[in-house]
Amino acid sequence: MTNRFSALLSGARIGKFASVGAVGAVFDLTVSSLLIVLFGVVGEVAKLVGAEVAIIIMFVINDRWTFADAGSDHLVAKLRRFVKSNLVRSGGLAVQVLVVRLLREVSLSIPVGGIDLWQLIPLPIAIGASMFLNYVAESLITWRIGTGSRHGDSR
Repeated sequence: MTNRFSALLSGARIGKFASVGAVGAVFDLTVSSLLIVLFGVVGEVAKLVGAEVAIIIMFVINDRWTFADAGSDHLVAKLRRFVKSNLVRSGGLAVQVLVVRLLREVSLSIPVGGIDLWQLIPLPIAIGASMFLNYVAESLITWRIGTGSRHGDSR
């Protein structure tokens, strides 16, 4: 347990995860915002699409960089981690959708250049709310850091 805890608290890994999260946030916010502003998609749906695009991109980067030492390079092992990552991040995504939904209920309008910024402001707040949950769950479940396990796979 101590090994898992110290691996979880790795400053380098947390920094990498946060950096990858920033890249994911850019994709998430871009896709979500474009869907809302250009296509009139409701915030919760736009959030789901933007988040899934980000999840795919973040998985690829995390698998090759943040958690490069935590799993096999075999295709089946990668696909297994990808499915786990999507399932794990569904908890973070649920938090994001809930935050967007709750903040949408706030009667506020911030019109700037013909766009109501209040429609977009909940998106980065939602991402921040789910980051901690995602880091812990991805580290412990998807990549199983600190267990000495390679998911039963050999590198």
